[in-house]
Amino acid sequence: MSDSNGRKSPKLIVVVAFDRGEDGELFPAFGPADQQSEDRAIRTARALAAKHAGVIAWSREADPTMGEYGPPNTLFVFGDVPDME
Repeated sequence: MSDSNGRKSPKLIVVVAFDRGEDGELFPAFGPADQQSEDRAIRTARALAAKHAGVIAWSREADPTMGEYGPPNTLFVFGDVPDME
């Protein structure tokens, strides 16, 4: 995804951690939490991995003003996370 000048669109980079409820269902413990870089997202996700049932960090090119989003790119996944739709 590029704009008309050939520049890349900004990226949406997030981390989401999941816990399990009493019924065993996964729920977001927090997030999605925006990150400034993919490296930071991976470090944050790794730090959260020991504290939650699952953690995922992902990015995608995004232009929220136009409602355009590229496909998600998984950066880090640990434990149990729901399928990304």
